[in-house]
Amino acid sequence: MFVSVILDPGGEESARQMAEILASYGFEKAQRACWESASVNDQTLAKLKQELDRVTDYYDAIRLYQFPVEGVMAVTVLAKKKWKRIVVRPPATT
Repeated sequence: MFVSVILDPGGEESARQMAEILASYGFEKAQRACWESASVNDQTLAKLKQELDRVTDYYDAIRLYQFPVEGVMAVTVLAKKKWKRIVVRPPATT
């Protein structure tokens, strides 16, 4: 699956640690705070989230855009040390 990770670090140290983790998982830096990979599976993504959670604190924020997840796009957000997932579905047709 394709995964794009947007980082909003609360400090320089956590920014460096998050970037190192993403690089070690094969992500490529697309922009200043955006990392991308087209070859991530569910197991790898779960491990990545654990690694990122380990180095983040209350002031760090991360957004993960994943496609496809059951045929739709999912957005997973880490904010204030809590993960939340939003599944984006196409509008229902009548």
